Amino acid sequence: MNMNSTADAGTPLKRVMGPKLLLLFIVGDILGTGVYALTGQVAGEVGGAAWLPFLIAFVVALLTAFSYLELVTKYPKAAGAALYVHKAFGVHFLTFIVCFTVMCSGLTSAATASRAFAANLFVALGIESEGTAVTLGALGFMLLVMIVNFRGASESVKANVVLTLVELSGLLLVIVLGFWAMAGGQADFSRVIAFETPQDKSVFLAVTSATGLAFFAMVGFEDSVNMAEETHEPNRIFPKVMLTGLGITAAIYVLVSICAVALIPVGELAKSSTPLVLVVQRAAPNLPMDKIMPIISMFAVANSALINMMMASRLLYGMSRQGVLPAFLAAVHTRTRTPWVAILFTTALALGLIVLVSSGSSEAIRALGGTTSLLLLGVFTFVNVAVLVLRRDPVQHEHFRIATLCPWLGAAACLFLVLPITGRDVIQYQVAGWLLALGVVMWGITVMTHRQGVARLNPEELKE
Repeated sequence: MNMNSTADAGTPLKRVMGPKLLLLFIVGDILGTGVYALTGQVAGEVGGAAWLPFLIAFVVALLTAFSYLELVTKYPKAAGAALYVHKAFGVHFLTFIVCFTVMCSGLTSAATASRAFAANLFVALGIESEGTAVTLGALGFMLLVMIVNFRGASESVKANVVLTLVELSGLLLVIVLGFWAMAGGQADFSRVIAFETPQDKSVFLAVTSATGLAFFAMVGFEDSVNMAEETHEPNRIFPKVMLTGLGITAAIYVLVSICAVALIPVGELAKSSTPLVLVVQRAAPNLPMDKIMPIISMFAVANSALINMMMASRLLYGMSRQGVLPAFLAAVHTRTRTPWVAILFTTALALGLIVLVSSGSSEAIRALGGTTSLLLLGVFTFVNVAVLVLRRDPVQHEHFRIATLCPWLGAAACLFLVLPITGRDVIQYQVAGWLLALGVVMWGITVMTHRQGVARLNPEELKE
């Protein structure tokens, strides 16, 4: 693997991000809903060895990150996976499917964050609630996100820094208080290496299904490629910064999971929709953390929901503008200049997901979070293969290049984690299938009614 210097590619966007801001962006994008909401569910699959699925998910994410680094330094454009797949295969329908899948992953991620937000809200208010109450709270929060989205709010680098620090402070709080409690003799370290799998699963299936859930906590690193045109010397700083960001988050996740299982019995942890709040309360029962930690958790997941809903509505708007989805989705409000129909449409889908997966709060978070990782693992499989195909497409500037074995391993690992043999819940395949089927139907109707009889999608012209 080697890294070479490169001439700066021209871009109409202002380059405002250096290594420190880019690192905060990447860390902030990865941190959030996954570890705050799914630590208990991961522990429920493998017992005290909850750190292991996070570690395996990090390795899979690292392999895919290498592929993204080769592609983003080779094609430093703010378009991401759809651009790479389009350049590699040139099949417009495949490009559409990848783009629509990324959009759907934003919806399922936002729905997961909404349920986690509602669960933490009730804890902060001192109200015990599950099921219907959390569902109603999640629906109300999603409507609030829609209003903010409709008004045209957008993420700025400064806002990302603030929210990243809030998210990071919550996780560091768990680690510090957790180790303080361990030093005081409150921990049972025997649980940290104990495998406890559900009765119908082998250790292998338990680990693979838990890794599928844990991978949800690692996604976000791929979003940073959309900042390539706004980063100083992306070919030079992207590799070091992205790998550093992944390493930092993986270390935090492993430490958090160790604290969680050492302090809380696995059965109790798995049933909680606010597992980290439970850990902090158990570690420091005499401190007023029962209100502070849920509020920090709410900040962490709220940012995730807003950013994902903005991304989803803009992708839908962009696909409509290019004629691969119905034209009405490209309508822009005359006053706010926001894609209001696309916002309403994506909000309706997100609300539908929240209602559709409305079992117990922790089970619903598991189903929606698992669906998000399922969709993105499918996209990452294509991205890893695209690296190999695009080796035939030389560029004039030098760029990051990885050993050929890495994308092969990345593609195999991502594809394996998509397959049913990993023990994924059936509901995850059902939700993903319904969403993609809706996209294909909408695409087919648009193609049949299109004047030119064919729909063509150019990822470089998408408005995200």
